[in-house]
Amino acid sequence: MDILDRLKWLSLQMTLEPDGKPNLMDVSDGAPDCSRFETQRDNLFVYPAALPNGRRIRLLKTLLSSVCERDCHYCPFRAGRDFRRATFTPEEFARLFLHLYERGIADGLFISSGLAGGGIRTQDRLIETAEILRLKLGFKGYLHLKIMPGAEKAQVERAMQLADRVSINLEAPSAMRLNRLAPHKTFFNELLTRLRWVDEIRQSLPPQRGWKGHWPSSTTQFVAGGADESDLELLQTSEFLYRHLHLKRVYYMGFHPISDTPLENHPPTPALRQLRLYQASFLLRDYGFGLDELPFEAGGNLPVGQDPKQAWAEKNLLECPIEINRAEWSQLLRIPGIGPRTAKAILKARRTCTLRDLSSLKKLGIVVERAAPYILLDGRRAPVQPVLFSSSLIQRAAMHSVDSSG
Repeated sequence: MDILDRLKWLSLQMTLEPDGKPNLMDVSDGAPDCSRFETQRDNLFVYPAALPNGRRIRLLKTLLSSVCERDCHYCPFRAGRDFRRATFTPEEFARLFLHLYERGIADGLFISSGLAGGGIRTQDRLIETAEILRLKLGFKGYLHLKIMPGAEKAQVERAMQLADRVSINLEAPSAMRLNRLAPHKTFFNELLTRLRWVDEIRQSLPPQRGWKGHWPSSTTQFVAGGADESDLELLQTSEFLYRHLHLKRVYYMGFHPISDTPLENHPPTPALRQLRLYQASFLLRDYGFGLDELPFEAGGNLPVGQDPKQAWAEKNLLECPIEINRAEWSQLLRIPGIGPRTAKAILKARRTCTLRDLSSLKKLGIVVERAAPYILLDGRRAPVQPVLFSSSLIQRAAMHSVDSSG
């Protein structure tokens, strides 16, 4: 393969690695959600991605190498699987990406790699690639670097000095579940310890040592459904990661079977389950909810037929609606249809007027169809038209900008 063919082939395999905001708009099947974003220019796979500041970029997601010595049961790159492999040297990949950047094909880069020669050697190659881009070629754009299982702490710190974001995928919520997905990975020693190191470095070392004077954000990913784990298990670990290791985001990749792997006959994870996991994850991260407030069913899973915030509100707010004109920030975030951005808009509007009707809320960006049953406007219940609350409308509202509108 020539150099462009290698890039096309390696980029094609990256639907397993999300970055930016997850796509929650299409839940019609169980395919990995990254495929929804796929665009092609010169037959290269470049994905629109939203950065933490809201700016959208064209992100090239690729691998330095698809050669891997691990035999993870769900992964297309697993050792022994019969498919074409490809590898770049750090120098040739860095120069190729800079060429794409200068041509306006990609604004940012997310680079990972199969594990070849151990985690330390693989991490060295990723760091060398980043150093060539940053220090030799002068690339100042967005860079997401993968931390390899088994990487040394000094390597983690060096990666954090070069990247805007770093990540290491836990894949499963516990050691027991990971053993079913990746029997040769160790949950605590190889994976969770590296996420702890990232947080320790951020907390203990001056941010001026990081890229552009601040340390990068960190994320992880779970393969949801691949180890028959419950939503409770996934979200329990997610809550720990948010609260104690200060992760920016937890991704949930719905399991999708791949031929010629031990899990090729395992059923795919419904995309609607993936949606509910993201909604619940946002409630833990941004809305002040505790794990014990989420509406788990007897088996530890969330009901797929209802937004978890809506389910909580039906149980807690129908008989005790919240007065919009007096509610505190934390109370506003509990109301369906209201998120952090629109809660701020309500607090700002209340400084100059009393909010008395749904049209006033709608102008502020609130999804009034979802909020109306749970609020008071100047002491009065908001009018509710039953037709507005059909399951299809509620589902569409839930899928509309879950991260911002509540």
